[in-house]
Amino acid sequence: MTDASRELRALVLAPRGRDAAVACSLIERTGVSCVACPDLMAVVRCLDEDVAFLLMTEEAIHGADLNPLSAWLASQPPWSDLPFLLVTDRGGGPERNPIASRWLETLGNVSFIERPFHPTTLLSVSRAAVKGRRRQHETRRLLANLRESDQRLRTALHAGRLAAWEFDFATSRLNVSVEGKMLLGRTELQDVGLDDLMRGIAPDDRASVAGALSRSMSTGQDFAVDLRFGRPDGESLWLDVRARLVRVAGGSPQRFVGVASDITVRKGAEASLQGLNELLERRVQERTAQLRQAHDELLAQIAERERTEAQLRQMQKLESIGQLTGGVAHDFNNLLTAVIGNLELLRKRVQSSPSSDRLIDGAMQGAQRGAALTQRLLAFARHQALDARPVDLADLVRGMDDLLRRSLGPSVTMIQDLPAGIPPAHVDANQVELALLNLAVNSRDAMPDGGTLTLALDLAETDVTRDLAAGRYVRLTVSDTGSGMDDETLRRAIEPFFSTKEVGKGTGLGLSMIHGLALQLKGALRLFSTPGRGTRAELWLPMAHDAMEAAAPEATARTPDGKRHATLLFVDDDFLISLSTTSLLEDLGHTVITASSGSQALEVLRTGRPIDMMITDYAMPGMTGLQLAEEARALRPGLPILLATGYADLPTRAPFDLPRLHKPYQQAQLAEQIQGLIG
Repeated sequence: MTDASRELRALVLAPRGRDAAVACSLIERTGVSCVACPDLMAVVRCLDEDVAFLLMTEEAIHGADLNPLSAWLASQPPWSDLPFLLVTDRGGGPERNPIASRWLETLGNVSFIERPFHPTTLLSVSRAAVKGRRRQHETRRLLANLRESDQRLRTALHAGRLAAWEFDFATSRLNVSVEGKMLLGRTELQDVGLDDLMRGIAPDDRASVAGALSRSMSTGQDFAVDLRFGRPDGESLWLDVRARLVRVAGGSPQRFVGVASDITVRKGAEASLQGLNELLERRVQERTAQLRQAHDELLAQIAERERTEAQLRQMQKLESIGQLTGGVAHDFNNLLTAVIGNLELLRKRVQSSPSSDRLIDGAMQGAQRGAALTQRLLAFARHQALDARPVDLADLVRGMDDLLRRSLGPSVTMIQDLPAGIPPAHVDANQVELALLNLAVNSRDAMPDGGTLTLALDLAETDVTRDLAAGRYVRLTVSDTGSGMDDETLRRAIEPFFSTKEVGKGTGLGLSMIHGLALQLKGALRLFSTPGRGTRAELWLPMAHDAMEAAAPEATARTPDGKRHATLLFVDDDFLISLSTTSLLEDLGHTVITASSGSQALEVLRTGRPIDMMITDYAMPGMTGLQLAEEARALRPGLPILLATGYADLPTRAPFDLPRLHKPYQQAQLAEQIQGLIG
């Protein structure tokens, strides 16, 4: 039932004669029912929200206890103000009825009807009272709807973690919801003034806030701005503040009504993403500059940059690209092997002339450049094994002098302490060069205002430790006078992706790669640092004689003692390689038996035909070169075997060590390997 159609009733308190009956008969003509009450207590018992008005005579309440009635009136809800029609002999004016002011004070909403009155007067006043009461009920409904709407709004704002606010231009008053006060670091009972809000806005953001306010007031567009706000407790957060300008009828601004939300997490994520993007851009620029400065760094720099970028995007993508690149490089090596071999034979068999020599030399240079390219591709694919051999580290450091000085810049002084007599180390020279350059660049970045970088070599001896076996090592030390690291930073320095530099100035992979290189060489990387005094990095590397003693005797047991012709079994599934290599071997005076697979080669060996040496490709369908070598040794123990491969990442757990011939190879390399194995 709506408030407009609900049944209302009037109460009548008129104890004199038939006044009550007459009044009810007239009142019912207004469309409401009427109840005559015998006394004031009965009236109080009948009072409720459905009472349209109360008609009383003055004599009915004169001298009566009005406290119960006053208590009921005081307990009315805010929307209710029960109308009273008071019939009096003296009217409602204070000059004729001094007690009227008492009735006004006690009853509140009173209309006086003076006797004698015409029935139409009572009807008119009654209708007005009923109409007013219905408006009160309508007000109650609107208030209930308003409360429900307000509650829905509060629920929505709370669910959306939105703080509501309103600013009144006339009073300069800022009203903020409870959620808003909590967001701004205030309690529910604390007020938030405009001055408090402006003081909390970061100084760098105040200009943009003022500009957004000005645009909104001049154009009428919504106010929207992201700003940093400092709370009283010291916490700083990002706020997304939005509002709409409300104007009065004349067009003047009346108030701003809006919401605010905490976007600190989103801003942090955006900042992290931006930092990562800047880091990627700076890393690409740094890597590119270093590649231009040092041609011998090109391979490692490209591989490192591509690997690191792929880790940030998708690790599996890099693995797929690496596998594809390695396969292409392997196939390209096979093609280059045939090209280089045929060019060498062509040089010998074509009558020499300046024109023909120039053409053959150009083709050979192109093939050799292609071979260099395949090595870069293999390095990118992480298929390039360490080429550890005796290296004079003093000569290596001196050879990098110009590169290091250009990398360090004019503000860093480089000192080299490279005493004579230091034995060679058993290392991969290219990888040690990259490690040394990486350490030097780290030191340079730790000395932005300049300083001193010292490179030193010495011999060091150690007992068994957790990272080194007992023995003597060549120690390469890189020390600087930079900012240094605290204990916590030093402890985590070799962790992957942990950078000791600011965002955008390092990948966090340099020290971890050097650490891995040292371990692979059976050495160690040791770091020492003091904040404000600098850092010392020690690269402990095995001495060359230790490494040579550990090498397989098969690779060093034979020494060339002269040439002799031999019968060779050559195994390769690629027809072009088989054709060109057979021609190279025959040109050297050897007899060559060819096989296109491992199974064919085993059939030749089972015939008992004399074979002085077997040369086999590694990557063949059905049976690899290592598997063939294992079965061949079972058939003919001691048979010299040379493994040719376009890959470098052969299985580390091979049943025995084999000398390797890396594709693409030339006739001189073939001759040297054969003489080294069979004399």
